Amino acid sequence: MKKIYLLTIAVLCFVTNLYSQDDLLNILDDEVEAETVYTIATFKSTRVVNGHSIERMKKRQLDFRINHRFGKLNSGIYELFGLDNALINFSLEYGINDWLMVGIRRGTNKKTLDGSLKFSLLRQSTGKVNMPVSVSYYTDASFKTLRGFEDLPDMKDGEFTDYMHRMAFTHQILIARKFSEKLSLQLSPSYVHRNYVKQEDKNDIMAVGIGGRYKFIRRVAFTFEYFYANNVTRDNDYQYPLAIGFDIETGGHVFQLFATNSKPMVEDGFIGETTGNWLDGGIYFGFNISRVFAIKSKDDKK
Repeated sequence: MKKIYLLTIAVLCFVTNLYSQDDLLNILDDEVEAETVYTIATFKSTRVVNGHSIERMKKRQLDFRINHRFGKLNSGIYELFGLDNALINFSLEYGINDWLMVGIRRGTNKKTLDGSLKFSLLRQSTGKVNMPVSVSYYTDASFKTLRGFEDLPDMKDGEFTDYMHRMAFTHQILIARKFSEKLSLQLSPSYVHRNYVKQEDKNDIMAVGIGGRYKFIRRVAFTFEYFYANNVTRDNDYQYPLAIGFDIETGGHVFQLFATNSKPMVEDGFIGETTGNWLDGGIYFGFNISRVFAIKSKDDKK
């Protein structure tokens, strides 16, 4: 009887131990399932091509960026098919925190100054929070400083008259999904208001952009971007902006090489004032180069 009693106790202990292990594993599984896994690197740059992507600078990171456009391909051999000419846009974009980025820029096209905000509304994720897309809001205000701009008065004694006429404003909702490690797509509903336009043009523009990235080898991805805008009519020479190119990743940096029919590099410009025609060679070769700097605080240095 004593042996049977001891054997019974041993079996009960063994079974209890098994149930305890199962309970512990179930608890661990529940904890793993409870985690939220966020999607990263939907795009490798803050730009798809011309327009902004959902990506932002991380907290205390500063991006110094140069956007460059040569002249039109159809300008002929005298202009070396556009390579003799250049337009440049310099920008500084800084991550206030991991969901908010501010930016300032200055471009040679109409000598434009602009400032922007971009912040995250939703992030694509799985696990505890299942969110199928990432959503960001982007807004920009631009100011054209070119003398003799359209029919506006020139500068007088270093000051612009009717300066509000030189301003334009852009609002965008950026909606993107990373379908796989290779494919990401973005939809960009956009609203542009220009304070001053020619009589035959519209102050307000509603547009929708679609862009994407397909990584076909380890460090090279194909990119494209297209905007349909309601400002394109038979009464003007504006075209729908289209850009195609490649992202090349090199040591943590991304170089963007592309062809586009848009000369302006600010949203109100390339959405509302694109004049190049792909069918007759009105194409600009361009590239974007950025350098990211980490700005450390005193607490980070300790």
